[in-house]
Amino acid sequence: MQKESDGGAPTPAADGQAAAFELVGLRKTFGTYEAVGQADLTVAPGSFFGLVGPNGAGKTTMLSMAVGLLRPDAGHAKVFGTDVWKEPERAKELMGVLPDGLAMPEQLTGRELLSYLGQLRGLDKATVAGRVDELLAVLELSGDTERTLILDYSTGMRKKIGLAVALLHGPRLLVLDEPFEAVDPVAAAMLKRLLKRFVAGGGSVLLSSHVMALVEQMCDTVAVMAKGNVVAQGPLDQVRGGVSLEERFVELVGVGAENEEGLSWLAR
Repeated sequence: MQKESDGGAPTPAADGQAAAFELVGLRKTFGTYEAVGQADLTVAPGSFFGLVGPNGAGKTTMLSMAVGLLRPDAGHAKVFGTDVWKEPERAKELMGVLPDGLAMPEQLTGRELLSYLGQLRGLDKATVAGRVDELLAVLELSGDTERTLILDYSTGMRKKIGLAVALLHGPRLLVLDEPFEAVDPVAAAMLKRLLKRFVAGGGSVLLSSHVMALVEQMCDTVAVMAKGNVVAQGPLDQVRGGVSLEERFVELVGVGAENEEGLSWLAR
């Protein structure tokens, strides 16, 4: 289990297993702006881990470094003990990633995209065909939808096919950046069921979101990020400390209410 911290190194898993995801001292600056400063995070095997923070907190930058999309200025990330930057091929076999704003080939259908990426992953044709059939059916992207180009996908459909891409090669860890943003309630309910099933089957999930209710509903462990630093992490109930996650979040991050006095013209 992890303990709540003020940004220091989290406690390793109590059973001594390699962490599903371990981020140590990740740091990234852009010019004089420090986007992430010495961030540490540990996701235990089999956990559903929620990463929350306000817009601009550094969540996406940290996750981009952690999964190999953005080279860090310092620190390292490991997936089940495999260093993401030293052994990228092996690390990417172990994890499936759904980045925020994922770009896709617009002129392919969902089936074409999954079939192509499955072959790039080195899976044999029979395995690819079987997995694509299952993913399209479970994610409700089969039937008439199969003839739809990704160019014409709705936001919810894009999230679904992005999750299918992340799951296609059978990863042990999913890293999802805002997977429910702009997704309708029906699609969201289906995605939640699928992710819970993944964790129940022994997988691990790291989910980034700024929706507190979603994290409270889905996650057993949580970390709060603000101004480029992880300011608290641990079991959900421990981090909440007897209040709602939203209340605890506001307490940790702070809310700039001092400027609200200037809106007197809104009063009636």
